[in-house]
Amino acid sequence: MFLKEALFSKTSIPLAAKSLDACTLRGRAIASNLANITTPGYQRIEVAFEDSLKKALDGKQVAGVSDQAGHMQLGKTDLDKIQPIAYRAQDTTLPGEINNVDVDMEAAKLAENQLMYQFSIKFIQERKGDIMSAITGRA
Repeated sequence: MFLKEALFSKTSIPLAAKSLDACTLRGRAIASNLANITTPGYQRIEVAFEDSLKKALDGKQVAGVSDQAGHMQLGKTDLDKIQPIAYRAQDTTLPGEINNVDVDMEAAKLAENQLMYQFSIKFIQERKGDIMSAITGRA
C-alpha cells in the first residue's frame, strides 16, 4: 500500500482522475438535460470544475514549505478538496421555448465532454506507462 501511495499519489494521476469524475458528472448532467428537453420550466444542469482547478493551480500563489506539523504551509494547494459541482443554470433565455435546454448546445457539450474524457484516460495510461518504465528501467 505504501508503494502504491508513494508512486501514484504524488503524480498528476490523481488530478486526471478528478477530471474523469468531472466528465462523468457532466455526462450525467447532459443526459438529464436531454431527457427533460420537453419538460416545461426545467432548468438545465451545469457542472463547475475547471475554473476551481485553474484557481487552485494558479502559479501566482506564494510558495513555501513547512517542516513542522503545526506550522502553516504557504502556497500549498489541497487538490483533494476540489470536486466537480453540479448546479442548476439560471438562464432567463428559453432557447427550447419551454425551458432553457438547447439541443444543439447540449450536443456540443457532450462532444466536448467525450473528448475530455478520452484525453484524461490517455493521459493516465501514459503516466502509468512512464512510472512502469522507470521501475523496470526500460526507456
